[in-house]
Amino acid sequence: MNNNRQLWIVAAVSLLLIFSGSGLAWTVQTDGGSVEVRDVTFSGTNGTMMSGTLYIPEEASSASPQPGVLAVHGYINSKETQSPFAIEYARRGFVVLAIDQTGHGYSDPPAFNNGYGGPDSLEYLRSLDYVDNENIGLEGHSMGGWTVITAAAAHPDGYESMVIEGSSTGSNRAPEGTASFPRNLAVVFSEYDEFSPLMWGTASASDVEQSDKLQTVFGTDSAVKESRTYGSVDDGTARRLYTPATTHPGDHFSTAAIGASIEWLQLTLEGEDEMDPSNQVWYWKSLGTFIALIGGVLSLFPAGGLLIERASTDRLRREYPEGKGMTGAKRYAASLLAATIPIVTYFPLQDAAPAIIGLSWLFPQQINNGVIVWALGNAVITAVLFAVWHYTSNADDPSVSLANYGLDTGDGARTVGVSVLAGVGTVAVLYLLEAVVAFLFQTDFRIWVFAIKLLSPAQFRISFSYLLPLFAFFVVLGALLHGQLRPEGESRSLRRAMATNWLIVVGGFVVLLAVQYIPLLSGQPLPLGHPLLTILALQFVALLSIVAFVSTYFFRKTGRVWVGATINAVLVTWVIVAGTATQFPV
Repeated sequence: MNNNRQLWIVAAVSLLLIFSGSGLAWTVQTDGGSVEVRDVTFSGTNGTMMSGTLYIPEEASSASPQPGVLAVHGYINSKETQSPFAIEYARRGFVVLAIDQTGHGYSDPPAFNNGYGGPDSLEYLRSLDYVDNENIGLEGHSMGGWTVITAAAAHPDGYESMVIEGSSTGSNRAPEGTASFPRNLAVVFSEYDEFSPLMWGTASASDVEQSDKLQTVFGTDSAVKESRTYGSVDDGTARRLYTPATTHPGDHFSTAAIGASIEWLQLTLEGEDEMDPSNQVWYWKSLGTFIALIGGVLSLFPAGGLLIERASTDRLRREYPEGKGMTGAKRYAASLLAATIPIVTYFPLQDAAPAIIGLSWLFPQQINNGVIVWALGNAVITAVLFAVWHYTSNADDPSVSLANYGLDTGDGARTVGVSVLAGVGTVAVLYLLEAVVAFLFQTDFRIWVFAIKLLSPAQFRISFSYLLPLFAFFVVLGALLHGQLRPEGESRSLRRAMATNWLIVVGGFVVLLAVQYIPLLSGQPLPLGHPLLTILALQFVALLSIVAFVSTYFFRKTGRVWVGATINAVLVTWVIVAGTATQFPV
C-alpha cells in the first residue's frame, strides 16, 4: 500500500509538470492569446500533402494583410524546431508559416522531393488573404535554407528578403548564389557551426569570412565583414553576415542567432512592428515544453509500476534474483569496455549501414537504418562477450541460471507476452498524455534538439520495422547491466544503481561529445568529422539516459528484463521514427 501511495504521488507530480509546462508553452506560443496558432495541411506538387503551422497575429485580416514569413527547419527535424523564430516573428506582426519539409514531420515522403516542399509552401503562404504577398520574407535553418533558396528560385518575384541560418547557397540541390540572388540575403553562420566545410568550403566556421563562395554571394573579392550591409535593400542586392557564438543546432537556442534574423526582416520588410530584436520570450516556451518533457518521462514509472503492482506476481514479476555478475577489478574493466564499445562503433557501423540496409518500403528512413545497424552490431558484440564470460566463469556453477541474468521466462511465452503487454501499456499512457497536450495546447514534449511527438499514420506503420531490432538490443543491454555487471550480493540503492547504469550506457557518449566539441569550441574542425552523427549523439545522450533509468527501475520491479526492454524499444522507436526523415515513398 505504501509503495502504491508513492507511485500515485509520482503520478500526480508528473501530471502537474506536464500540464503546467504545456500551459506555459501555450501562453508564450500564442503571446498570451493574441496570436492564433493553427495547424494546416495543403496539397503540393503531384498531390503531395504538406503540413504546416500558421502563427497569425490578431491584427492580420483580409482588410489589413500583414507581412508573411515562411520558416523552414533543417534535416531530420520538423516544423516545431522553428518555433523560437516563429514566436518572435508573430509577436512583431508577421504571419508565419512553419512547414514540415517533404518526408519530415507530417508532410508526405519522400524527403528532398518537390524542392523540399519550399516552392509549394511559398505559393500557399502567398494565397492567404491576410498576408501581404508583396511583403514576404523567407527563413530557413540548415537544409531549410536550401528549401527557401529553392522556393526563391521558383518564385523570384514572390518574396522580398531571406535569412539562412547555418546554411548556404549552391549546396545539395540548392541553386547557386550570386551578388543579386537570393534577394536581400542575410547569412547567419555561427562561430562554431559543425557544417562549415559542406556549406561554405572552409575547414572551420571561424574562417567563413574568407570563403570564396561567400564572397561571390556578397559581391566582394575580400573577406566579408560581419554586420556590414553590402549592396542595397531597395535594389534587392543587400547582404549581411552574422556570426553568433553558438553551434549549428545552437541556432535554435540562441537569442543572438534569432535576434539576427529578426533584425534583418525588420530592415528588409515593410509594415512590421519595430520591437527591439533583443526583446525575446521564446525561451519560456522552451522551458515549458522541457518541464512537460520531464513530466512525461516521469509518468512512465508510476504508469508501469501500478500496472505491475496489480498484476499476477508469478506471471509479470518474480522475487528479485540474486546477483551472479562480475566483481572487483574485472567488473570495473568490463563496465569501461561496455561504455567504450558503443562509441567506438558509433561512426563505423552507421557509415556502413547503407550497404547493409538499403532504403525500401520496409526500412525507409536512412538515419534510422544507421541506428539499427549500430544497435544490432552492438547487440551481437555484447552477446558474444557475455557468452564468453558466462561459459568461462559461471557455466559450471549449478546455482546460476537465466533468472540471475533477468532472462528467465517464468511459465514461458505467457510470461514474456504479459511483460510485453505491460511495457506497451506503459508507453501507451505516455502517448495518451502527449495526445491530450497536443490537442489542448498544440505543443509537445521537447527541449532543444530532443523531442517526443505524436506519430503520423505513416510513421506508425514504419515503427514496426524498427521495433523488433531495438527490442533485441535492449534485451541484450538489460542482460549486460543486470546480469553480467550486477555484482553478487548487490545492496546498492535504486538511485545508486540508476547512476551506475547511466554511466555505463551514456558516459561514453558524453566523452565522445567532449572529444568533438572541445576542439570545435576552440575554433578547430571536428577532429572525427561526422557533423550530422555528432549532433545526433546529443539526442542519444537524452534518449539513452531515459533508457538507463527505465531499464534499472523495471528490472528492480519485475526481476526480469522484459518489461524494461519493451518500454525502451517502444519509446525509442517512437521517438526516432517521428523525429527523422522518410526518404522512401511509403
